Parts: sequence; structure tokens; C-alpha cells
Amino acid sequence: MRISELSRVAGVPVATIKYYQREGLLFPGKATAPNQADYSDAHVHRLRVVKALTDVGGLAIAQVRRVLEAIDDEDMPMHHMLGIAQYALGPPEDHSPVPADVSAARTDVDRFLTDRGWRIHPAAPGRRALADALVALRGLGRDANAEVFAPYAEAAERVTQREIADAEEGASRADVVEAMVVGTVVFEAALATLRRLAHEHYSSIRLEGVSSSRQRSGRPSSSLHNEDYGR
Repeated sequence: MRISELSRVAGVPVATIKYYQREGLLFPGKATAPNQADYSDAHVHRLRVVKALTDVGGLAIAQVRRVLEAIDDEDMPMHHMLGIAQYALGPPEDHSPVPADVSAARTDVDRFLTDRGWRIHPAAPGRRALADALVALRGLGRDANAEVFAPYAEAAERVTQREIADAEEGASRADVVEAMVVGTVVFEAALATLRRLAHEHYSSIRLEGVSSSRQRSGRPSSSLHNEDYGR
């Protein structure tokens, strides 16, 4: 297919396709003339992978490049390849002294992960991200330690075990690699979104009509519906 058709099928503007090629995210098409090339379904698929990483995962181009290089490297151990995706999600490494409250939170998180028996690299960015969340909770007046994350860790274990089991069933290495890397990014975004949707659902069940101003106005609690949520 010509680049115009590739653009239409993949839903990516021609200018963006050319930019991805310059940045090394999309391999060249087969040259058919000095200024023309032919593209295949493999190009469509790669563009959709890039879109998932950028649009859903929010990764920067440099991060996407690292992830794609890991996917394409057939000699890279799969566990290390998955780590590339994890590190792309950040947060970035420290480039300045760590405040005392952050250091204390990281110690708490390290103990929490050890107690759960999780095999996590000492430099894993997830450790820093979880500690940052704990610092935020404490800053809001919550007398919390890392055990506050235990229910979320249990849910994450169930979800992740299912994802990895699904990825291992009869697929080629390329498919497994892509599923695990892209899945790490896409399903992380999906999980956060589902949690927000669940909040709306259970808020509508448990908290409808709780507003004192609505109650003083005489409006019955049953008249507060989901369409009022967030408005």
C-alpha cells in the first residue's frame, strides 16, 4: 500500500508517519521509485503499537523508541525486556538529594515489598512511585504506612498472574514480547480508568443524596442520579 493508504488504515497522519520514520519508530517501506515506497500490514501493526504507547500510555518518543528496540531485540531475555517497559513508565531516577520524608517512605515501601516476597530490583522505578504515593498520603494527614497498599497489591497480583499466563500460551516470542510490553503500558492505564469508573458506580450506590445542601432543599436522595456525578 502507498503511504496515503497506510495513513488511512492506521489512522495516523502522513506527516506523523514520516516523523516516526525519522525517529526510528517505523521501519522503511519497500522502495518502488525514488520518492515512493510500498507498505505492508506489518507497518500498520507497528503504527498501532506506537499509538498505544503514546496515546494510551503517554510515553514520550524517546521512551517509545527504547520499548520498540526491546521488542525487536530477539536476543534480549524476556524478563529484562519487560523491565525496559517498566522503566519507561518512570518515575525517572534521582538527580538531587532525596528529602527525609521521601527516604523514610522508600524504606517503608522496601519493607512492604520484602514482606510480600516480591522479587523487585532495588532500582525499580515502581519503588519510587509507590513511595511518592505514600509521601502524598502522609502530607494529607493520613497516618499511613505502606500496608495501606496491601489490598491493591493483592489485586495487582491476581491481574498480573493472569496477564503473564495468557501471554505464555502457545504464542511466538514476538507476540509474547509485544503483549507483555504493550500490555504493561495499556492495561496500567485501563486499570486506573476502571478504578475511577468503579468509584462512580459505588458512589452512586453509597453516597447518593448525602449532600447536606441537597437534603436541606428537600430534594429526596433518590433524585440524585448518575448524570449529576461530577457536574
